[in-house]
This record gives sequence, structure tokens and C-alpha cells, in this order.
Amino acid sequence: MVTRSNSATGPIGIFDSGYGGLTILNAIREQMPQYDYLYLGDNARTPYGTRSFEVVYQYTLECVKKLFSLNCRLVLLACNTASAKALRTIQQNDLPNIDPDRRVLGVIRPTAEAIGTLTKTRHVGLVGTTGTIQSLSYPMEIAKLFQDIIVTGEACPMWVPLVENGEYDSPGADYFVEKHLNHLFSVDPEIDTLVLGCTHYPLLLNKIRQFTPSHVSLIVQGKIVADRLSDYLYRHPDMEQRCAKNGSCHFLTTESEEKFAASASLFINEPVIATHVVV
Repeated sequence: MVTRSNSATGPIGIFDSGYGGLTILNAIREQMPQYDYLYLGDNARTPYGTRSFEVVYQYTLECVKKLFSLNCRLVLLACNTASAKALRTIQQNDLPNIDPDRRVLGVIRPTAEAIGTLTKTRHVGLVGTTGTIQSLSYPMEIAKLFQDIIVTGEACPMWVPLVENGEYDSPGADYFVEKHLNHLFSVDPEIDTLVLGCTHYPLLLNKIRQFTPSHVSLIVQGKIVADRLSDYLYRHPDMEQRCAKNGSCHFLTTESEEKFAASASLFINEPVIATHVVV
């Protein structure tokens, strides 16, 4: 059971609209097992990908505040849609009023930073939820760093439901993965790097590789985000000292505890005991 605490240190909060953020959590824990982690999945209100900017912002802010109330000093939005539609507003408008000493980070900027050294043709493909693609967050972030890179996005609205419902290895997954990748590479045949812009997509990795040209490199976010988070803590020792170091990990969900535990087993190789919360 996770309870409120007034301790000077607290766990690193990891937030996702569903289960996909567990792929980010896995990579972070593998690289930095010494820290405490508190994962919150807003599974009762998933998916976020088709919701408006206003709704995604409101839901994300509620979840961030919940993690803050449980003593998280640092929260990572391990959700591309939340990072695209809510992160900047929370950082600029909400944090100064909530607590200027806390931090909320996302997954888009770290991924954008890694792109420049990976593409040779300077043509990058992006697959993601409708919300992530429509936000244009990736092209804008990449353009700030690498003005010569052309980004072509493809919204894949069925991919998250396939994963969330355990159908990621089914013939139905073949159809939807092939359909969207064929369209993406027909729009820009020069793409040599493909960003998996949703944390659910690593479970579709075998399918994605099957229908992606062999010369195209795939960017999976987990390791990149883990590397950047490690670097962030190194560069911000005051924040690093506020992160508890007992090696613990707890899971919160807005849906039933039993359903979360059963579905989370697809994403994380350990027994999961979740606690239901209201945000």
C-alpha cells in the first residue's frame, strides 16, 4: 500500500494513460534499479490518443497532482499523447503554482534529441496515436534541433487497442500494421529511420519489423528515455537527492486492481500488485 508522506525524498513518478508506460518503466528500472518508482496508469480513462487537447491536459494534470500528493518530486509522462498535449502547459502554467521545486518531464524531447545521429537520409517516419500525430509535437521538437530533417507522421488509431486487448500478435494486427506502414513508406520512400511514437508499440515490434523495409532503423523509446533521465539526474543533483533509493516499485491504477495486474503481465516480467486510486 502506498501512502502519503512528508519525507524529504520520494519515488520517481511514472505516468501513462494505460499500460504502455510500463515499457518505459522497464528500461528505466533496468538502468537505474536503485531508485524508488511509483507507476500510475489511468486505465479507466484510456485511450488518450483520440481525446481533445483540453481533456488530455485535464486528465494528465489530475494524475500528476495525484503523484505529487504521494510525495513524488519528479514525474515522467511516459505517454506520448500526454507529453504532446499537456506537458508544456503543466510545466509553464501549473508547476509554478503547485510547487516550483518539482519537475515534470516527457518522452518526446529525449527521442527528438536522439534522431540526429541515427538518420542518414534526413527523412524520418513517425507512427503514433492520432493525438500525437495531430499535435505536430515531434516535427516541432525535431526542427528545433535539426532543421534539415523531414518528418512524416502516420496516425495508427487501431494499434493501441490491439495491444491493450492482447491482440498484438494476431492476424488482425498484421492487417493494421501493414496497412499503415505501407502508406507511410509510400508517402516518403526516403525514410531510413522510424520512430515508434507510442509506448505501447514495443509489443508490436515483431510485426513492425516484418512490414518495415530492412534498411530502416527503428527507434524504441525505452532505452533513450532511460539514458536521458539518468543524465538529467546527474545534471540536477538537488533533484537526484530528492529521489528515494530503496529499489522499490509500486503500481497504481484507476481501474480494477485485478484487471490491471492481469494486463500488466504482458508488459512487465514480474508479478504485479496494484492499488486502485481515484484521481
